[in-house]
Order: sequence, then structure tokens, then C-alpha cells
Amino acid sequence: MSSLNKLKVLDLTTHLSGPYCSMILADHGADVVKVENPNGGDPLRHSPPFQEGESAPFMLWNRNKRSVVLDLKKHDDLRILKQMAEKADVMIENFRPGVVKRLGIDYDAVSKINPTVIYCSISGFGQTGPYAGRGGFDLIANAMSGLMSINGPADGPPFRIPMPVSDVCAGMHAAIGILMALTNRQNTGVGQYIDTSLFEAGISLGVYEAASVFANGEVPERLGQAHRGSAPYQMFETADGYITVGGAQENFWIALCKVLGCEHFLSDPRYHTKKDRVKNHIQLAGDLTAFFKKYSTQEIWKLLKDEGIPAGPVLNHVDVFNDPQTLARGMVESVNHSKVGEIKTLGSPVKLSKTPAKISKSAPLFGEHTDEVLSDWNISK
Repeated sequence: MSSLNKLKVLDLTTHLSGPYCSMILADHGADVVKVENPNGGDPLRHSPPFQEGESAPFMLWNRNKRSVVLDLKKHDDLRILKQMAEKADVMIENFRPGVVKRLGIDYDAVSKINPTVIYCSISGFGQTGPYAGRGGFDLIANAMSGLMSINGPADGPPFRIPMPVSDVCAGMHAAIGILMALTNRQNTGVGQYIDTSLFEAGISLGVYEAASVFANGEVPERLGQAHRGSAPYQMFETADGYITVGGAQENFWIALCKVLGCEHFLSDPRYHTKKDRVKNHIQLAGDLTAFFKKYSTQEIWKLLKDEGIPAGPVLNHVDVFNDPQTLARGMVESVNHSKVGEIKTLGSPVKLSKTPAKISKSAPLFGEHTDEVLSDWNISK
């Protein structure tokens, strides 16, 4: 049996943050019902690349769910949704703040007919504060949370982070909040409201930057490949690629110098202590790179592994999804899609010994389960 077996989740979300949250719940056994509008449904259904006309991104993070089509602008469909909300354990939405209140399906309204409901709102900036009414995407959150300001070359402009870190992190925070609220409900018998945002997700990732600002009040500098509190702790160029090395700890630093044949750095006053190496990280990186470039990536990786020094090559995503460790950890799984056939999907990164995640269903076709779900939930059309 899965961890969240029999949990009814009403998912009104689109794009990535909300669907990522409900994917986590679905992977662990929750009955996630994705409510989509009749005008094409979740916009991510139209996002490339496609397999047999179906969006590959949509299929990845909407697996294990069922799709119901309801037009919330119509009285009868809104009535059906409210009946579903009355039976739901969890309700998730990521509309712009104010929309669900206008529809009469906000937390205050739903909790009156279902006091035990766990209701989660994910938005760009949260439900309160001067920016609450603004829409927000991952790009905007990454810019305004400080993430973009510290990304990129030290002497260049801020860089867009090419992965949706605020979206995914907001989805994770929402899932964590839901699980905490469910635990509290077990103890008290009542539900509660959860409010999280992409903006706060981005801020929460800047842990070193927060510590730095709180300590000295200064703007954290953009470091490029360097680390704010450790050196050497970065990527180095090799003869045929790149490798990352975590060699800041004293024993690793000593072993690294011996492997590379640059023991003279151990007596160099610029690199004597970790503090010295952080202060002089630019010179240190340049000095070490000359030695790294004498080896291929695989050669130096083996030498570093043999000495127990944390290191790893920079892999592209084709490499990643064929890597023996990726495969051994079950991070590539297969599932059968009702239209496309067998497709690959990401595995669950959390391994539970007694109630493991299970990817048993592909993403639903548009409105595929409307009649089935209403029947299962004992709701008349």
C-alpha cells in the first residue's frame, strides 16, 4: 500500500509548480483529479516537444493523475466542483490571487462545507503583501528573489537560470506543507490553509547569500564558478571536458595537491588556510586549472576517486539518463501511455522502504476520466 492511499486530491493547477506538487502526492498513492477547462485544458498540453501529438513535458509531471473537464464559468459545472470540494482531502490551486474568491471556491468558502480540507494556494508572490495581485512566472521569481543576480560569470551580467528552480521548489514546498497539514489534521481533526509562492521559493534557495547579507549587510558578489565559503570547490577544465571538485576540506586539499603534483601550493601563503583560499580563489582556480588540463576527464576522475576526493564529471542529460548510478537508483522509469504507448519518465527521488512511490499511470488525455471520476466520487452530472 502507498503512503497516501485513499487520499482524494482536487487539483486545479496548471503549468509546473502546482502540477509538480500534485505529482509528488500522486506518485505516493493519492487519487489526484486534475480539473481542466474545456478550452484546451492545461496550457502545458501545448508545450513542445511532442510524442504522437502529446506534450512530453505535460506527460512527465502529470503522470498518475486523472483528468476531468469542467467549465467553472457555468453554474452546473461549478456546482459539480463544489460537490467534489466537499469530498476532497486536499485542494490545490495556482490561479492569480482573487480568482478563486470570485468563483466562490476559495478556502473560506470551501472550509465551510468541508472543515477538514487541506487547501493549498501557490502563486507568484503569495496571497498578501504589495505584490500579491501580480502574476508571476519562474523567470520573474528568479529575477526578483536574487537568484539571477548571483548567476553567471563574475565579470558579466546576471544570467537566467536555465532550469525552473522556483517553480519546482515552490511545488516541493507546497507538497511539504500539505503533508504537515495532513499530520496536524490527524491530531486535531481540522484542516487548514497553505499559502506559498514562487518568489519565496527562490528566496529560500539563497541560503549562503542570506547568511552573508545578515552578517555584513553587503551585496553578495557574483562568483561565477566559485563558492562563497569554500575553495577549491568548483568546476575545472580538463584536456577534453570539465570536472567538478570539492577540495576545500583540509585533508582533501592536501590530497588534491598530491594527486595533481602541485604540493608546492601547500606552503604557498595565499592558500595556507581555507579562508586564504576563499580570499584568493581566482588565482587558485587559475593555478589549479593548468594542472587539471594535463589529464582527460576520466583520467583525473579516477585518480581523485582513488584518493577519496569528492569529484564528478560535468555530464549532459543524455549522459545522465544513461549513467549507471541514475539507472541503479531507478531515476528512469517506463510507463504506458494510452495514446503514445510506452514512454520513459523520471523516477521518484525519495525512496521509502515500506511505502515506496509507484508510477503506475501515464498522464491523462484531456478529460479522459470525467465520467469515471464523477462516478467514483458519487457525484451526479
